[in-house]
Parts: sequence; structure tokens; C-alpha cells
Amino acid sequence: MSFVHPIHRAWLGTAGTGARNYDEFASDEEITAIVRDNPHSALAVEMPHLAPESLGRSFGDSLPDAAARLEAAKREGRYRPAEDVVVLYRITDPGTGRVSHGLFAMVDTDEISTSPEEPGRVIRNEDVFVEKVRERVELGRAVEHLLSPVLLLQTATGDELAAALAGACAGAGEPALRDTDHVGRTHEVWPLPDGETARELLALAAGGELVVADGNHRSLAAQTAGLPRFLAVVTAPACLDLQPYHRLLAELPVPVETLLGELEALGAEVTADPGPGLPEPGTVVLYAGGRARAVRLPVPEDAAAVDRLDHALVEELLFRRVLGWDPGDKRIRYIGGDYPVAWLHDQVDGGAAALAVLIAPVRVDDFVQVNLARQKMPRKSTWFTPKARAGLVLAELDVAPATSVAR
Repeated sequence: MSFVHPIHRAWLGTAGTGARNYDEFASDEEITAIVRDNPHSALAVEMPHLAPESLGRSFGDSLPDAAARLEAAKREGRYRPAEDVVVLYRITDPGTGRVSHGLFAMVDTDEISTSPEEPGRVIRNEDVFVEKVRERVELGRAVEHLLSPVLLLQTATGDELAAALAGACAGAGEPALRDTDHVGRTHEVWPLPDGETARELLALAAGGELVVADGNHRSLAAQTAGLPRFLAVVTAPACLDLQPYHRLLAELPVPVETLLGELEALGAEVTADPGPGLPEPGTVVLYAGGRARAVRLPVPEDAAAVDRLDHALVEELLFRRVLGWDPGDKRIRYIGGDYPVAWLHDQVDGGAAALAVLIAPVRVDDFVQVNLARQKMPRKSTWFTPKARAGLVLAELDVAPATSVAR
């Protein structure tokens, strides 16, 4: 039986609802500023406590505001319903000319697998922050809709799916919604009712194991909330790129020179001048006090593939062994690829952070292989672009709940 299905009741945005997902920001202040400038975006519903009129209130206390904002948007015609549809999705980057395709659909929650011992055709691959999962559960219950999709990579029939989606979009006419994101990419969607094309796309989307590329918290929230299905965009590895995912440390308990010395005692090689731009794989760059140092961290000879990744080495050697911190420590900020190296330097130079840790992006092939082996990626190690945009397609939760499909 298939585990990828149409959306029983979808709500398609019509004007001003598109938004970056809640986890794409380096600070809460950015979210507040964007909501102030875009009051109808889904971000005001996803992060209600950061809307300008709700500042000072907790996330939980702001949830009634989230529900009210969504209902008001629907009354004002900012969303329109569509029943029993999949939704074609096309993202065009005018700067590079790259075009990516995906399919909005619902996926069975009981197919999620988080270890080699757990059966399932949806592989979740990273550690998560428990507080964020709790917030996603509370939000879904309050607004009775899913606003942001989980981004899934089809590992077996991805190329065929991408080709079929490109053909379907090309022949679909004018999109139901055209939206432009913060870097100028165009996002377009077309609802597709049941029919030969929809069934072909669903079969390709379910043609092999799916890997969570973005949305680990959202997928776990669906499990925690007992939802039988979650909202997803299924796409192909070839449609995405991986950008770097850096770290900012709010404080350092020792001078940076002492920290570097402790890393060298563990076998690291430190170079005074790493050169401009991003580091090469195998080397990370530490920036503090107006200086950058390249650090080649030692890799144990018997290390598993995932433990050889630069992000894993930073977690083990820098965070755990030198600083004595858990990687989930709130003093660590995780900064995705939308933020350039100069911005990270400015955060340190301006006093907002004590240390920047620059890390080369993971390769897509490595990411897929680690996941197919059911190994767990380090948290916040993959920043895929282009990301699926929130607020374009919603899934209503209280309409004809699905039943689990037996494997």
C-alpha cells in the first residue's frame, strides 16, 4: 500500500501568506521585524509570541492569537480551500536559472524510522531540540492546521519524479499562487485533483525510501501529537543543494588561545591564516578577536562515516571534550547558509557572540548514504536550498482523519 497520499482538505495561499519557516532565522528579532513588515505571512501564525503585538507573552499564551490570525486570513480570502488534491510546486532562482520541483502531499506518520531497528520508509536523521518539538505540537493543536511541510528526498525514483513534476508544471497553465521569497526566488503552486497524473506522481513519490532533508522537528511533532499523517513536500536530491551550517558561541569559558591549545592536545592542526571564504571539507575555521584560524580536527581511524563529518567532529571535540557542553546547549546558535561569512564575523566583532565556527557544507551524496545506513546526522548540519516555503499550502487537521496503512 502507498504511504504518500493526497491532502484531504488543503488551503492554498492567495496573497501575502508565504514565509520563511520558523527555523530559518538567526535571531528572534529578525522574525519580529519580518512579521511587522508582512503581517499576513504564515510566520505570524507559526511564531505568535514574536509578532509585534504579542511581544512579552510566552509561546503558549500567544497560541489563541495564532488561531485568530489564521481564521481571520481565511475569512479575508487569503487562503482558499481545495479538497483531495496533491499540489505541484516549482521554485525558480532567477540568479542562477535553476528550477526545482516538488509535490505537496500527506505522508503516513507511522512510516518514520529513526534507527536501523525501527521499520519505516521515512528516515529521520538528526537530533532535535525537545522544546521546539513541544511548540510544534502545541501550535498544531491550537490552529488545527499544518502550515509548514517536511521536506523529503526520494532516494530511489527521484530523477523520474523530478522529470514528471517538471512536465506536469509545464502543462498546468497559470499557477494558483506565485510568491517571491527574501532572496528573489519565485515559488509557484498548482492544485492537482485525482486523475492519471496525480496517481503517477504519488506512485513516484512513494517509489523508495524518503529522507527528511528539512523538518526533523515537524516530523517528530506529528508523531508526538499522534497525527496519522503529516504535510510534506517530496522532491529529488538533484533538485536541492547543501549550504554550510555554522555555529556561533555566545561565550567562551577560556581564552581562545587556550581553547586552540586544548584542541591541539587532542591532535588538531591549527593554521594561522585560513584564507578567505568558506573552509574546505576536513577543516573548520574558528573566528574570534578579529582573527581566523583554520583547524584540521583529527579523525579516528575506525570512525563511522557519520563520525567523520566535520559537524560531528566539532560536536565531539570542541563542544563535548574541550568546552564540556552538550551540542544542545543554549549558548550555541546554529546559523544556516543564508547568512554569509561576513555576517558571522560581524556578530563576533560586535559582541553578539564570542566565537564563530565556520564549517564546510555536507555533500548531498554523503547525506543520502548516511541516512540510508540509518546513521544519525549531527543536529543542524544540513541547510538545504531551496527550502519549501511555509504558508503556501496548509493541511487542515480536523477533516476526515486518515487511518494508518499497515506495512
